[in-house]
Amino acid sequence: MNTLNIFLLGMPSGGSWIIIAIAILLMFGGKKIPELMKGLGGGIKEFKKATKEETENEEKLEEKK
Repeated sequence: MNTLNIFLLGMPSGGSWIIIAIAILLMFGGKKIPELMKGLGGGIKEFKKATKEETENEEKLEEKK
C-alpha cells in the first residue's frame, strides 16, 4: 500500500463532507463564512509566498558556494 492510499483512508467520504459543511454553517453563520474563506485564502497565499522566497534564498546561497 503506497502513501497516497494510506492518506486517503483517513479522508472523510462525500456524505461526511456535507455534514461537516452543515456543522460549519451552523457554527459560524452564512455571513461569517466568506470572511473565514478570505482569511484562509490570504493565509495560504502568504505561506506560498514565504515558501517561494525561502527556495529563492536557498538557490542564491548554493550559487555563492
